[in-house]
Amino acid sequence: MKRIVILISGRGSNMVSLVEACEREGWAARIAAVVSNRPEAGGLTWAAGRGIATAVVDHRAHAGRDAFDAALAEAIDAHAPDLVVLAGFMRILTPAFVAHFEGRLLNIHPSLLPAFPGLHTHERALQAGCKLAGATVHFVTAELDHGPIVAQAVVPVLPQDTPDALAARVLAREHVLYPLAVRWWIEGALEIDQGIVRHRDGAPQLLG
Repeated sequence: MKRIVILISGRGSNMVSLVEACEREGWAARIAAVVSNRPEAGGLTWAAGRGIATAVVDHRAHAGRDAFDAALAEAIDAHAPDLVVLAGFMRILTPAFVAHFEGRLLNIHPSLLPAFPGLHTHERALQAGCKLAGATVHFVTAELDHGPIVAQAVVPVLPQDTPDALAARVLAREHVLYPLAVRWWIEGALEIDQGIVRHRDGAPQLLG
């Protein structure tokens, strides 16, 4: 039985989708804990209500990124995770933290990487005149939003789209994409060859 720790900073809608998929689909895994850098994160209340252990490591209580990441790693390791999943966790992680969890640290980003790493992805996609947008699940590396791509989901950009409208449509696909990618990891279905992630059985890694 694999143990998953989920990191959040806010309401945790992707965290909810992961917890529900794990239960509904009967993964050989359990959500061991939900950890946030913000004590006011709404997702903590939801997780606690489901009987999931929660913890807070407030970044504002630490002198810098190194100190915060060391405390965060300690809090995560207390739950002996096999996999750490970033679900709307709004902190840039240090290379030391990433190295500590190498190969077992996943993130979801609201763009079709390598396009639009970082923030304000939907505004930037609209400004660039993109006809497609979407989300990417990737392994986390020291370079922000540049790790090996596990899977992507695409949505059309509509003529009347605003950043909020596009964000809502992308988020709905994230709630399908992320549980699928995490389940693949749990099943041992992923392999990385020269930075390219493939599904061992050839399952499609692009969702429409």
